[in-house]
Amino acid sequence: MVHFFDICIEEAKRSYQHDDVPVGAIIVKDNEIIAKSHNTRQKNNDILGHAEINVIKKAAKALNRWNLSDCELYVTLKPCSMCLEVIKQAKICKVFYLLDKLDYKKEFNKCKMCKVNVNQEGNIEQMYSEMLSDFFKEKRRKNML
Repeated sequence: MVHFFDICIEEAKRSYQHDDVPVGAIIVKDNEIIAKSHNTRQKNNDILGHAEINVIKKAAKALNRWNLSDCELYVTLKPCSMCLEVIKQAKICKVFYLLDKLDYKKEFNKCKMCKVNVNQEGNIEQMYSEMLSDFFKEKRRKNML
């Protein structure tokens, strides 16, 4: 495990050189490194340029699938809520990290989420609900074959 974190630290150094928060990450499958990456948010002016997201995208490309349920993620800093959600969506089975975020660096969010009720002719909410339902019914049907 220490070897994996040595590589994460090397990736974090690459972030640091580009004035990004020094975070490095790797994806491991069957004790083999599938992908490695680091923060590129400042370098690429990309809000999604977190090490975890970058490495998940690389691993998905390398394995030619988005479902990484047989993979583990190693990262230098505890993932933020955005990255944690991407990790969940990628179905990564286990995450190992070195450090928690500093107390004064807690996430800041003033975004307000608002569920809307759209009452139009044709009931758009109902149409969308049926579309989602049909999509997942078809997915389950195909998986049962």
